[in-house]
Amino acid sequence: MSKQNLEARLARFPSPSHMLQNANVGPYMFPIPPQYTNWIEEVRAWRNGAVLLNQSYHMTDLYIRGVDIVAFLSYVGINNFAHFGRNKAKQLICCNHDGYVIGDGILFGLEDDEALFIGRPPVANWLAFQAETSDFDVSTEYDIRSLENTQKSRKLYRYEIQGPKALDILNEVNEGGPLTTKFFAMGEITIAGVSARTLSHGMGGTEGLELWGPYKDSKRVYDRLCDVGKTYGMLRAGSRAYSTATIESGWIPSPLPAIYTGEAMKPYREWLPDNGFEATCSIGGSFQPDNVEEFYLTPWDLAYGRLIHFDHDFIGRDALVAMAENNHREKVTLVWEKEDVLKIFSGMMDEFPAPKLMEIPAGHYAAHPYDHVMLDGEHVGLSTYPVYSANERAWISLAMLRSDLSREGTNVSILWGEKKGGSHKPHVEKHLQISIKARVHPWPIHQTSREQYRAQR
Repeated sequence: MSKQNLEARLARFPSPSHMLQNANVGPYMFPIPPQYTNWIEEVRAWRNGAVLLNQSYHMTDLYIRGVDIVAFLSYVGINNFAHFGRNKAKQLICCNHDGYVIGDGILFGLEDDEALFIGRPPVANWLAFQAETSDFDVSTEYDIRSLENTQKSRKLYRYEIQGPKALDILNEVNEGGPLTTKFFAMGEITIAGVSARTLSHGMGGTEGLELWGPYKDSKRVYDRLCDVGKTYGMLRAGSRAYSTATIESGWIPSPLPAIYTGEAMKPYREWLPDNGFEATCSIGGSFQPDNVEEFYLTPWDLAYGRLIHFDHDFIGRDALVAMAENNHREKVTLVWEKEDVLKIFSGMMDEFPAPKLMEIPAGHYAAHPYDHVMLDGEHVGLSTYPVYSANERAWISLAMLRSDLSREGTNVSILWGEKKGGSHKPHVEKHLQISIKARVHPWPIHQTSREQYRAQR
């Protein structure tokens, strides 16, 4: 065991919360061009036309192989994997021993004894650790995201075509059999003479397919999609547009992994390096408790309570059983009041310091943004990932609120900016806190996405 690990790094700070709130690293990065045309119309394309999103570079891929793969996934995941296998896709949700979320992502059943996990690093690392230290007959192989592996190409390309015209484009480029379009179902497509696999799934919350294949085929597939897409007015989405897609679709992409405390998690902290994602990621926002456990989220906070299956043993099961009957917070979309948001931007022309700058279109400035949601001076929830939605023509965020406040139309406020002029994060300017009024809406915020796309189950 190396002495240069996360546990040793934590020992050098007053608390995990202090380390994370003052980390040098900014928000999660998407290593593609910021925009190909202009980000506003790129965002509008997945609602009104068609858009191509290049997802080849920003996620960690982890291959899991072995005869015990279903038993292993059932042990690490809170959801049911009894029927998982080839051409099955499933969202994997992992919790620590106390029932708090480490993270989630998508699992693709490549074969009956091989799966591919796609997501941000925390869950991939947790899976690799469990495979290495458990008795299950499984092995893992990383394909590291490009941000950490700049000198090596990916094993796979991954593209997504979304929008009302997406299936028209995909059917025209398809040289094989009928496409599989049932929500979260896997299938196949042949483009430019090469085969790819597909998942009916969309970050924009609209129709379309995610497709992937060997990286050597990436250019010919990309060029063919662009050639045909051009006749339908398809745009390519850059990183600025992409950063808003998850919030429109109602997915909180990166809860802080609940790994920084507890004796049961200590072996894992000693396994993790002192320079990895978990050791260097940042927390930003007005919610700044000294106890890092106050950042931890339950599956119910993320609207995953419906996915918990207590019919098998898994990590965190006993803790979640004990939590099940509690009154849980509920996930909602918050629409920020226009006049209050304008106060943030008008502050840019006032004397310094002014309210915390909001970058456009993604206003978060750390990997894990957590802002206070208040009502009559009382903390009633957490707001995460504020973005400007060019489709809704409003600033929105995803939040988890006290259950009695989750009804559509409820008015609350968000505390924007950090206390005492800001933390020691070097990318955060000295600023003032400001209260922003907001109104509760459902998730996803787009009615068609909510009532039609997500209903395809």
